Amino acid sequence: MFGTYLRRELVGRRKQTIIIAIGMALAIALVIIVNSVAAGVKMAQASVLESVYGVGTDITVSQAAKAPTDGGGPGQNFDFGSGDGSTSDGTTTVNQSRLEAARGTSTFDATALGTITDVANVEAAAATLSLTNTTFTGELPDFSQAQGSDGSAGVPGGDASGATPPQGGPDGAGGSSFGVDSFTVLGLDPSGDAVGPLSSVTLSDGRSLAADDAGTDVAVLDASYATEAGIATGDTIDIAGTTFSVVGTVTASGADATTASNVYIPLDVAQTLTGLDGQVSDVYVQAASSTDITQVQTDIEAALPDATVSTQEDLASTVSGSLASASTLVSNLGTWLSLIVLAAAFLIAILFTISGVTRRTREFGTLKAIGWSDRRIVGQVAGESVVQSLIGGAVGVAVGLLGILVVNLVAPTLSAAATTSAGGGLGGPGGAAGMPSDAAAGAAGGFGGAPGAAAATTTDIVLQAPVTAWIIVIAVGIAILGGLLAGAIGGWRASRLRPAEALRSVA
Repeated sequence: MFGTYLRRELVGRRKQTIIIAIGMALAIALVIIVNSVAAGVKMAQASVLESVYGVGTDITVSQAAKAPTDGGGPGQNFDFGSGDGSTSDGTTTVNQSRLEAARGTSTFDATALGTITDVANVEAAAATLSLTNTTFTGELPDFSQAQGSDGSAGVPGGDASGATPPQGGPDGAGGSSFGVDSFTVLGLDPSGDAVGPLSSVTLSDGRSLAADDAGTDVAVLDASYATEAGIATGDTIDIAGTTFSVVGTVTASGADATTASNVYIPLDVAQTLTGLDGQVSDVYVQAASSTDITQVQTDIEAALPDATVSTQEDLASTVSGSLASASTLVSNLGTWLSLIVLAAAFLIAILFTISGVTRRTREFGTLKAIGWSDRRIVGQVAGESVVQSLIGGAVGVAVGLLGILVVNLVAPTLSAAATTSAGGGLGGPGGAAGMPSDAAAGAAGGFGGAPGAAAATTTDIVLQAPVTAWIIVIAVGIAILGGLLAGAIGGWRASRLRPAEALRSVA
């Protein structure tokens, strides 16, 4: 009886069924698409962060850089004595390389790694030391050749009468030339590949760092940097005046992404070269499970009160570019638009159900007169409303999946830059020499550039909207909820009708 009556009413009131189904379908399709795109944006953000912090990194621990005092702001001076450099054919060549903690970072005692490892539910932890290698090179004329008529050197500020202009130099006419090359260096434990920056990379050539590389002058290069600098596996690279053998190159797991640093060397070697023995700049932490992240963060903050403890959610705020804009758009406009359309669909379903009940006054009054209970009438109206909503839900799921397919076929590319604490050198405009422009953008500034600039690892991410079972379940649940809500209100209205009203309607 229920099924027969239900089918007859749905077919007989086809216009109402179609309108309610269309409204519900649009709302559910929008909910599915917005949720899927939001999930895709989160996956893209995770991909960007993985290229910098490594796969599996749940928490990073660092220490905020201290403000300079007494005018002792950060700056790099390259001092040369009178006997420095080598002179040949009237040209003096000077060269000085320096490796130091990256600007904008602060180092802390490496014993913090042990403290973090002892925290409950810490699965793995690895320490790194973020550095910047800056090399100054210059070619100057031999000023000893410039003698005045009295035998004194014709140097600036002296008596220039009768002085012989300096000769030589890079242009052969007394000119000078200077250059600054800067690249980022990351010291890390060669045996700690379970978590940290190297856990997210793919080996392009040669090999990665191994446990027995500790204490040796070997390096692994970012493939993009190696290509720009013209360095291949088997070549050498100069770091702080020390020659390192390049044993391999790596690329980030994301498309067109750069890794966290230009060069990777063993942590103990990095500490020795910089004089930062027993010091680190960052610790990467992996929790035993996602449910333990908050507890691990709280315990680390209690154990290391001076440290800055950041989770992946905190790090996501450092992602900039069009990816960040898409995230904001989905979070704000997309969510509110979905809620508004969903509320409108529910309202349409409720109003049409109430309107239908009003038009069926004689019908429901007659049914009550022949013995139908209020519960049965409410069930009948609710059943009709739920079926109408389910029809809309089915259509909405189909439209939503079609929309997701369109998004994946279009595959929009979003740019993103994850800001890290790696600081800058003293490269000239446009980035340091021999350095990829993306890495140089954050790691190099001009002479007198702002100190403490953060490095930005830039990448292009193809947005893919995933389809998950829970999105479909939510869509079906929304359809059922809308039907029950409209049916409950409409059924309550129908149950209040009296047989006498039906008789008056017949009259």
